[in-house]
Amino acid sequence: MEAPPPSRTVRRSLVVGLTALALGVLPWAPMAATASPDRASTRVPGAEVITDWSETAAAVVSVDAGRPTAEPFLWYGFVSAAVYNAVVGIEGRYTPYKWHVRGPRAASSEAAAAAAARRVLLTYFPASKARIDTAYTASLARIPDGKAEDRGVRFGERAAARIVELRENDGRDNPVTYDKKPAPGVWRPTPPGFRPFANPWLGKLRPMLFDSPDRFMPGPPPALTSKRYARDFAEVKSMGAKNSPGRTARQTETARFFSDPLPQQLQAAYRDHTARHGLDIVEAARLFAAANTASADATITTWNSKFTHALWRPITAIRLADTDGNPATAADPSWEPLITTPPYPEYIGGHCANDGAVMAVLDRLTGSDIDLRVSSAVTGTTRTYTRSADYNRDVINARIWSGIHFRTADVVGNRIGRHIGNWALDRHFAPLP
Repeated sequence: MEAPPPSRTVRRSLVVGLTALALGVLPWAPMAATASPDRASTRVPGAEVITDWSETAAAVVSVDAGRPTAEPFLWYGFVSAAVYNAVVGIEGRYTPYKWHVRGPRAASSEAAAAAAARRVLLTYFPASKARIDTAYTASLARIPDGKAEDRGVRFGERAAARIVELRENDGRDNPVTYDKKPAPGVWRPTPPGFRPFANPWLGKLRPMLFDSPDRFMPGPPPALTSKRYARDFAEVKSMGAKNSPGRTARQTETARFFSDPLPQQLQAAYRDHTARHGLDIVEAARLFAAANTASADATITTWNSKFTHALWRPITAIRLADTDGNPATAADPSWEPLITTPPYPEYIGGHCANDGAVMAVLDRLTGSDIDLRVSSAVTGTTRTYTRSADYNRDVINARIWSGIHFRTADVVGNRIGRHIGNWALDRHFAPLP
């Protein structure tokens, strides 16, 4: 059961304080932005436990469970929020996420982080118990045995239980059916696999940071008969074709670079950034929690838009252009994109919405010097970005050069993502007074 909200009483008796200590958990009270007084002489741990569990979560969600497409962002959000609450509940510095509980004094925040991550992952992915427990044993092996470790583990379990409670009946895996009939402009399964709409329930899920998946819903895409649609059509038809003569080698490499699964690509980049910048456990927990919850909600918003607007993909639009009513478009029944089109509608671009959310978070946390080193298993190359504008430009172009998106879908998605990323830090993860 969640502890009661902070008391308004200014003076507390010694007996009450000792009783709370005996129970091992204090109601949340504002702490200094630095470590709390009883921890002032204690070094704040490093971020190894945060990056280790990021790697474990990626292995569990994306390798063991094989969760498709953008869905991993949701699970990374759950894990990161629990770990963040476990850490700041003990170390202070930032406000917990949708919780008002302070951890026991002298507890190990490393043990709390490991226990929180373990519990969330075991709750949702019990088949990966062996991998999860191996990681947990390794985490605790680096922490001295004793009361601090024990208290940290208990508090981490409570932090995880809070997230699991918050996510009960949130709409995961609900039976949501896409049943729009094929018509000009309306999405339908695309070649070569003609797979159905993947995970339509994502669009009806309760977000992590705000109240409704409709909060950042975009307006409709350009009309099929509009000049803007014709411009978008012409660009992707020319630059996104499988063997486009107009696309340079560098542009092709950029398109392929960003075809690597984004959830795993970003988790690795966060881990690298954390290590290179020597973030402590608190700052690392905040970075992962803010970025991953913003990504989770960018994904939910994206799927809601895709389900609602249901715009057809470029491969369908180009092959069936003679049905769109626009004299500026011409059909090519054999047209193919550079990469295979994902199995869900066009508008808005999910990759770019997630990118916008993450870049907004990183801009706020780094003072706009994001210093993000991103690697791609598809191309075997690494890129370093110091400006979010450069990163956003590349990912927007990449999806067009890949032949899977119109520019408007990517630009609108990226803009909405930035709103979500800013919302995350405007209303959550704030410094304590």
